[in-house]
Amino acid sequence: MLDVIIVGGGPVGACAGALLARGTTRAAGLSVALLEPRPPGINGAADARPDPRVVALSRASERLLSRAGAWAQIPAQRRYAYERMRIWHESVGATSDAVLVFDAADVGEPNLGYIAESRALQTALLAAFAEAGGHIEPVPFSALAITEEGVHVSTPQGTLSARLIVGADGAQSAVRAAAGLAVDSRPYGQTAIVASVATAQPHQSTAWQRFMRDGTLAFLPLADGTSSIVWSADDARAANLVSLSDAAFALELDRASDLALGTTRLLSPRLSFPLIRLAAQRYVAQRVALIGDAAHVVHPLAGQGVNLGLLDAAALAQQVQEAVAAREDPGALRALRTYERWRKSEVAAMAFSIDTFDRLLAHGGGPVARLAQRGLTWVNASQELRRFFIRRALGLSGELPELAR
Repeated sequence: MLDVIIVGGGPVGACAGALLARGTTRAAGLSVALLEPRPPGINGAADARPDPRVVALSRASERLLSRAGAWAQIPAQRRYAYERMRIWHESVGATSDAVLVFDAADVGEPNLGYIAESRALQTALLAAFAEAGGHIEPVPFSALAITEEGVHVSTPQGTLSARLIVGADGAQSAVRAAAGLAVDSRPYGQTAIVASVATAQPHQSTAWQRFMRDGTLAFLPLADGTSSIVWSADDARAANLVSLSDAAFALELDRASDLALGTTRLLSPRLSFPLIRLAAQRYVAQRVALIGDAAHVVHPLAGQGVNLGLLDAAALAQQVQEAVAAREDPGALRALRTYERWRKSEVAAMAFSIDTFDRLLAHGGGPVARLAQRGLTWVNASQELRRFFIRRALGLSGELPELAR
């Protein structure tokens, strides 16, 4: 019998697997199998176009990835350190003194984090998991049976048994459904559009974000001088944007960005997906734990989705390894409930903050817009407030797992 079976080989599931399989000074590595029916291929040539799907990685995530053995395996051209953020509301110009500026120098850090290509991150973490002794099973999850002794996972190739199963299989989690864990979910009424673009002006190692009455637009800097955009627009507006020709879309992008980086040119197809808010009512059951999008989905405007999931992975690994070191059952509810209380409160606080920003900044008009504009100005005028928000974005505040400190 295995110690742990993880369903889902995305960055969060692969990170949990690598941390559990590597072990710590307190506990030896565990026997871990990871079910991922579609593992990514090799990243390809060094000069290949960037993957338009990117994630923002905090300092806490960087530390976790290093300790999981994955950070050095992300090719340098597939990750990029950004040093500043410029955030503004459409009621002011992109060069106005009212633009909120976060700079790594304000907190004595070399950067504010990294923009990494999703496929490269997943590939690096799966490689780190395999190097730590984990077993990748390229099969889908079919069914789950939970007994006093363990969990039994059915796949088209047979049955696997373990003391704990971890659902890291996304917002439509089959593990969550099989375990009978309910969720609260609602649509934002928005669609995210993702693409790679070239800009007339250099990105200056800066992430740019503009809040508008019908959504939020972000330019995320990439290593080759291009940018990845994430445009979260109201559904009707997004449907129109997706239907446009590349040239017409670029013109709309120029208007929405206030030409902060000059004119733009599309370099990739546009990808789009609906945005939802999701929170599992429980993160755990007997011998079952949820992490990442299987447990919670937040709006992408703050770029915290993957960071929250990686912290889930580290917190769960810490609790499970502490249970094993104490010669306790890692699938027992006692250890799993400690993980749930820890992460559920942290995620709830972040989700509330993100939803507040979305309501006030991305969809506010009239007095709401003026209040939001003043709020950005107040933060910009206070060095202490800027430092607070920067440290929060870096993942350096809150109750962090040991491996993220």
